Amino acid sequence: MSARWRWAVLAAVVLATRLAHSGVLWVEESYPAAAAVQMLGGRVPYRDFIFDKPPLAPLFYAAFGAWPGVPARIIGAAYVMLCAWLAFALARRLWNDRAGWIAAVLTAFSLTFYVPAAVVALAPDMLMVAPHLGAMLALISARPLMAGVLAGVALAVHTKGVFVLGVLLLWQPAAAMPMIAGFTLVSAACAASLAMLGAWTGYWQQVWIWGSAYAADPLYSSPWSAGALRTFNWLGFHAAAAIGATLAFRRNWRLTAWFVLALAGALLGARFAPRYYLLPLVPLIIAGAGPLAQGRAMLALVLLAVPLARFGPRYVQLAIHGPADWSDLAMSADSERASAIVTRLAQPGDTILVWGYRPEILWRTRLPLGAPFLDSQPLTGVLADRHLTDSRATLPDLAGANRRRLRGAKPTFVVDGLGTYNSSLAILAYPDLADWLSSYEEAGRTHGSIIYRTRGR
Repeated sequence: MSARWRWAVLAAVVLATRLAHSGVLWVEESYPAAAAVQMLGGRVPYRDFIFDKPPLAPLFYAAFGAWPGVPARIIGAAYVMLCAWLAFALARRLWNDRAGWIAAVLTAFSLTFYVPAAVVALAPDMLMVAPHLGAMLALISARPLMAGVLAGVALAVHTKGVFVLGVLLLWQPAAAMPMIAGFTLVSAACAASLAMLGAWTGYWQQVWIWGSAYAADPLYSSPWSAGALRTFNWLGFHAAAAIGATLAFRRNWRLTAWFVLALAGALLGARFAPRYYLLPLVPLIIAGAGPLAQGRAMLALVLLAVPLARFGPRYVQLAIHGPADWSDLAMSADSERASAIVTRLAQPGDTILVWGYRPEILWRTRLPLGAPFLDSQPLTGVLADRHLTDSRATLPDLAGANRRRLRGAKPTFVVDGLGTYNSSLAILAYPDLADWLSSYEEAGRTHGSIIYRTRGR
C-alpha cells in the first residue's frame, strides 16, 4: 500500500470514530469550549470571568466558533492526524521509516481507542500532545529556537508544558540558550497580551496560585497506591508501546529520562486522571516504535486487540444507536435536557450562572454569563473532582469572598446542577445567598438539574 493510501485509511478510521461521538459533549472539552463561547461574546478570561487553565485551549475552540457536534469532531480528527504525522516524522528521524509508520499508527490508535473523556475530548492535556511532539521533532532536527517556541506553546496550553522544556534542556543542554529564548519569547508574548487586556493578575492567581492549591490537595486517601494501580492499568492498555519502549530504555538514557520526566508530570498532584497520562504517552510511543520496527510489529498488533476490544464496540453503538444509558454519559444527557429547557425559555439579553461543574450547559445554551463564574468551584471552594460526594472546601475563604461578589450580580437563569447529587453543596444550602436567591423562582427541572429564573419573567 502506498504512503498516500496508508494516510487515507488512517484518517478515515480516525474521522469515523470521532463522528460517532458527535452527539456527546464530554465535560473535559466543555470547560475550554464554554470559555471560548464567552470570549466570542467579547469577554476576556481571567478578567471578566474566572478560568483556571492557560489561554490557548479556549482560543483553539474560539478559532472555529466553538460549535459542538460534527464541527468539533472533524477538527478533532484533523488534530489527531497532525499528532500522528508529527509522531511519524519524529520516530523516522530517531529510528527509521518503518518505525515512523508504527509511531503514526500507535499515536492515532492510542488517541482513539482509550477512555473517550481523555482522548475524544480536546481538553488541554490532549491539545498539548502536538506541541510536545513538535518541540521534540524540532530539537532533533537541529532547530533549538523552534523547539523552545513550541515548548512555550505547550505551556500556553497547559501548565505542565514546563516538563516539555525540561526534557529539551535535558536532551541538549548545549543548546539551552536558543531553547530558553524561544520559550521566553512565547511566554513573554502571552504575558504582554494578558497585561494589555487587564487579565495578567487574574491569570496568575487563577492558573498558578489556585492551581498550586489544587495540586496540593490530593483526591485519594492513599494516593500513591491508587497511582500505582492507575499507572499499571494505563501501561496495560498501551502494552504494545510499553514493551517496545522497555527495550529502548535499556539502550538510550535520553529516551528513559524523557519518559520518567513526563510520567512525573502526569503524577503531579496525585490525581491520576486518564487524560494526564497523555504526557508520558508521547515518549512511550516514540521510544517503543524503534524496537517494534525490528521484527516485533506482529506482537504490537496482537496487543492492540485489548484496547480495541475494550473501547471499539462503544464507537459502533454510538454510531448506530446513539448514546445509551452509560453511567459516564448520564450527566451529559442531563445537561442536554437542562440546556433545552433554558434555551426554550431564554429571551434576547438573558444571562446565566451554572452552579456545579456543568460547563456543557454553557456550551449548549451559548448564553452570556451573568456572573464571572463558569462553574461553582470558586463559590463553594470544593474541587470538582470530588464535589459530587464530598463537601470539604479546599479554599473556603476565597469561596466566601466570591459568594459576596455573586450577590452583586443578577443572571437571568441559575441552573443548580450540583444540589441533586450533593445536597450539602446545593445553592439553597448557603445562608449567605438566601436573600439573593429569593428573587428567583423555579422554572423547570430534570433528574439532575434545577433551573431557576428571575421572578416575573
